Amino acid sequence: MGAMYTLQIEHAIKDFGMWRTAFDRDPVNRAASGVTAHRISRPVEDPHYVVVELDFERRSQAEALLANLRANVWTSAAAAPALQSAPKTRILESAV
Repeated sequence: MGAMYTLQIEHAIKDFGMWRTAFDRDPVNRAASGVTAHRISRPVEDPHYVVVELDFERRSQAEALLANLRANVWTSAAAAPALQSAPKTRILESAV
């Protein structure tokens, strides 16, 4: 098995229910964008923060989805109504 790439996104949110509804609307079509799996985590001490990890087979897919999020989702109050702060992002490569 080759390397796996993960786009990690974290940011403050206004309300988890509102955020989850927007995430579930899937404005970037995760499956068509190459996402093979995803995880959503929240720090136990901060219910107004979320960490999302999206897995890909190719780095280029992660980079393309990140560009799409920056250009079309995070700039739109309709697409990202619960966004409270600018997302911190990084692309990780599996080390195993």
